Amino acid sequence: MRVTEIFLSLQGESTHAGRPCVFVRFTGCDLRCAYCDTTYAFEGGRARSVEEVLEEVARFDVKFVCLTGGEPLLQRNLPDLCRRLVRAGFEVSVETHGQRPLGGLPPEVHRIVDLKTPGSGEAHQDLSVFDALGPEDEVKVVVTSEADFRWAAERVRDKRLTERVRAVLFSPAFGAVEPRDLARWLLASGLSARLQLQLHKAVWGEGTRGV
Repeated sequence: MRVTEIFLSLQGESTHAGRPCVFVRFTGCDLRCAYCDTTYAFEGGRARSVEEVLEEVARFDVKFVCLTGGEPLLQRNLPDLCRRLVRAGFEVSVETHGQRPLGGLPPEVHRIVDLKTPGSGEAHQDLSVFDALGPEDEVKVVVTSEADFRWAAERVRDKRLTERVRAVLFSPAFGAVEPRDLARWLLASGLSARLQLQLHKAVWGEGTRGV
């Protein structure tokens, strides 16, 4: 496995926002979203065995782990790592861009799946990944404009996501959309979805690593 960093922080996104969490950030991504804020994880990192990752995660006195990237599902041994974390008593979430198969992940894992809009430059063409999501999973949508929001809202409705998953979370692309505008669009849409802001950026500032 190739790992960029492992660190303890507060979860800044999802319905778990604010919780102490151990982050494992994997290296490498096969997308290049226009608003990506972790481009430093595209390359580099260190080769780690599953055992080494488990040992480093266990150093922290926290039982909630987020596997992120980059794109974690590019790591061949990710399902094995997830299974071993679950067996060790950890609560595990995986944050993915939503354009890789999810089937290898254990059922105990919280899957937080992006719906990529046209404004990302990597819009979803195949939405079949969302058919497999269930009541413990979440969908995250970053929007760069009102047109992006409308595009995403239509697909959320088509897939009945607000009825089938734990939460659908809309976030403004940082610096591109004002939160108050996204709030207005969400309220007008009638969707039973949530507005999400990036807590870690509010606390530690944009661009700060290891938080």
